[in-house]
Amino acid sequence: MSDSAYFTMPSPFELEPGTLLLLEPSWARAHELRQQLLDMSYPKPFVIDDGDARYLYFNVSLMQSAMRLTAPNALMLAYTRKMMAALLFQPQPSRIVLIGLGGGSLLKFCHQQLPGASLEAVELSPEVIALKGAFKVPADGPRLQVVEADGAEYLAATAKGIDLLLVDAFDRTGFAPDLANLEFFELAWRQLSGKGVLVVNLAGDKASYEGLIGVALQAFDQQVIVIPVPEDGNHILFAFKERHFAPRWRWLQGFAKELRARHGLDFPDFVEILEKSYRRGAALEAALRGR
Repeated sequence: MSDSAYFTMPSPFELEPGTLLLLEPSWARAHELRQQLLDMSYPKPFVIDDGDARYLYFNVSLMQSAMRLTAPNALMLAYTRKMMAALLFQPQPSRIVLIGLGGGSLLKFCHQQLPGASLEAVELSPEVIALKGAFKVPADGPRLQVVEADGAEYLAATAKGIDLLLVDAFDRTGFAPDLANLEFFELAWRQLSGKGVLVVNLAGDKASYEGLIGVALQAFDQQVIVIPVPEDGNHILFAFKERHFAPRWRWLQGFAKELRARHGLDFPDFVEILEKSYRRGAALEAALRGR
C-alpha cells in the first residue's frame, strides 16, 4: 500500500513533530481527529513520519516500532537488536514465528538476513496489518506469511518445531494480557524444536509483565536469561528448551565476532550482557537453595 492510501495531516504533538499517516478515508475531518489524538481517545494505531524515520504508536505515550527511512530493514531500536541475540544459540533457524507484527522490524530483518528461514508473523490487530505498507513490510510469499490471529490460538494450532519464537505483542497498556500466563509459556515450550529459543520483549506497564519471569522459569525448568535494555526501558527474556542448557561462553565470544560480520549487530556485547545475567541468576538460585 502506497502512502497515498493513508490520510495524512500534520502531527498535533509538540514533542513528536512530522506528518501523521492514519487509517482514515479522504473525507475525514482533520480537526476531529486532532482532538481524539490529543486526548488519546483515537482508537486506531497511527504513524508519525518526521522525515528521517517512521514510528508506530497505539497512543502517543507508548511508541511501538521505528523505521529509518534510509534503512528500512535495519533494527533501529535497541531492544529489537538485543532480541536477535537469540542467533547466538540458533544461528541458522529453519522456522521463525513472530507474535506481534508492529512495524515489522524483526520480520524484515529476519527476512533479509536469514534467507534459509520460513517466517510466520501473527498479529491480532487488522489495523496494524493495514499499516504494513507504511513500514515497507514485504508481501506474503513462499517463505513469509503475515496472519491475522490471536497469538496463543495460532501457536496452539500450528505444527511443532519452531526454532525461534519471537514475542513482541502489546496492547495500549503494555504486554498482551492473553500471553501473560503460565499456559502460554508451557505452550511455547511444547511448540519449540529441541533446541528452540523463546524471546520475549517485556516493556510498557511493569504490572503487565512483572510476574512473567517466574512463570517462564517454571515453564522452562529454570533455563531463562533476562537482560536489560536501558536505552529503551525494556527487558528481554530468553528461554531455552534445550535439556541441561549450559552455554559455552568462551566459544560464544569468538562466534559472536563471526555473527557481527554476518549480520551487522554487536553480538560480542550481547554475549557479555547475557553471560553476566546468566551468572547472576545462577548465583541467586544457589543462594536461595542454601537458605
